[in-house]
This record gives sequence, structure tokens and C-alpha cells, in this order.
Amino acid sequence: MIHGLQPGGQLTTTTAVDNYPGFPEGIDGPDLMENMRLQAERFGTKFVEGEVTKVDLQERPFRIWLGEDLYRCLSLIISTGASPKLLGLGNEESLYGRGVSVCATCDGFFFRDREVVVVGGGDTAVEEAVFLTRFAKKVTIIHRRDSLRATPVLADRALGNKAISFKWDSAITEIINDEQGVTGIRIKNLKTGKTSELTCDGVFIAIGHLPNTALFVDQLEMDDEGHLLTKNGTETNISGVFAAGDVQDLQFRQAVTAAGTGCMAAIQAERFLDDLPYDPTLSCKKGICKVKG
Repeated sequence: MIHGLQPGGQLTTTTAVDNYPGFPEGIDGPDLMENMRLQAERFGTKFVEGEVTKVDLQERPFRIWLGEDLYRCLSLIISTGASPKLLGLGNEESLYGRGVSVCATCDGFFFRDREVVVVGGGDTAVEEAVFLTRFAKKVTIIHRRDSLRATPVLADRALGNKAISFKWDSAITEIINDEQGVTGIRIKNLKTGKTSELTCDGVFIAIGHLPNTALFVDQLEMDDEGHLLTKNGTETNISGVFAAGDVQDLQFRQAVTAAGTGCMAAIQAERFLDDLPYDPTLSCKKGICKVKG
């Protein structure tokens, strides 16, 4: 298993995971990822740290480079995830878990009876705002335009919700915080240039995600946003290459659904390898050993 400097992806920046089965009291994201690593090691998984710089999926064995080091494999599971688009403010990442979130379904419960803002105007932002009204006493949508980009059904749902207010033609220029976390935001009206402050306890950024698929451009089929297209579970357009998690999931993006598709990919990869003839030319090198296929 080849992983980068942040093994576990977005969950390593989540202080509390309360919607993953089996942990009735919740669990810290980094702890959950460490538990998964230890469990994989128990079954013989070898971990390699490094950033993959190039892949060649046009011939088998597939070739994967980590700088000058070359790895080969007959089957590949891609679980590179997605990265949330951020606002570009200096302190937003440092405030993860202390008022800044990119997932309302993950963190909404912690803002019961508090005031929060949602940044964005598309389907995701509107869905998150409506969801947050279950917990927060006030939700404010901040959008750069003067109307929502969400589909009409979702837009009407938000516009008709008395618990949701709107700041149109506006952008956040600063997230205000103290030692405990977020206390408010500074907003700029993009038409008038006027600035103002809004008191709030949480900032939910919902301006989209970028799937981490640059390595596979022109090799694997993707949608317009870069998510890998899969069929029959986790199969990509190249036989023996599978994709799991947020890299191919633009709808749910939950830890449990990522784990589920990871399980599917592992089973499908195993079946794929079992159906291949034995290849004695692959020797144990760089962690890739002789396999049946």
C-alpha cells in the first residue's frame, strides 16, 4: 500500500468521527486511521510512504513510479480520495475541528443551538444548509452571486426555510477566532465593496471537492470534474484497475461508504487475479511478489 504524507486523507484532519459504525462514543479521525493501518498490517500489508509521480496503465504489469523507484503490479486499486476546495484564507485549515468544517453530515451535531454559516451556492451548499437547520438555531448562506446555482427544487427548499438567511454577492475575507475556535467572519460585498462582520460559531465550506486524479488523466475515464468513472462496482475502463472512495464517489463522500467501496475493490481485485494465469516473471521486488496472475 503506497500512501502519501497524510495516510488516511481527510479523516486525519477530523477530530471526532461520530458516524462510523462500531464506535458508539465516536472516535478521533487519526485514531480510526491508525486502527485501520494496524489491522491491515496484521494481515501482512506492506506500507510504503511516498508520493506517486507517474503511472503507466497502458501495459501489464502496470508501472508506478515514486520518484526514481519503480513498482509493478497486475492489479491496482486507486483510493487517492478528493480534496475539498478551500477559501484560501490563512487560518481555515488550522481551525478544522474548531469551527471550520467541510462536511455538515459529519459535524453538524456539534453545532446544536448555535449559529453557523455555509459558503457556496450549489447543490452541496444548499443540502448542507438545510441539513444544518436540524441542529443550528440559525444558518446563513454566503454566496458570491445574487442567486443560487443549485437545482430549482433544492434552491426552493432553502429559500423557503425560515431558519436560513442569505448574504448575496458576498465573500468571506477573514475567519475570526479566539483560542477556543471560530467566533465570527468578516464579509465583503463584491458589488459595493462594503465590509461587515457576522457573529457565528461555525463555518461550513461547501464550494466543491477536487478528486485527486491528475495522475490518471488520458488513461482512465473521468467525469467533467475528474472523478473516476466506475461500473459493476469499482471497475474502471482498464481491466484490473479499480477505484474506491471519494475518488469515484461524488454523491455520498462518507467514511463508511469509502470503506465499503474499498472492500468491493479488494474483492474484485482478488477475483481478477485469481482468473489470470500464473506469471513466474514477477519476482519479489519492491514489495510486489509472485502472484497467481
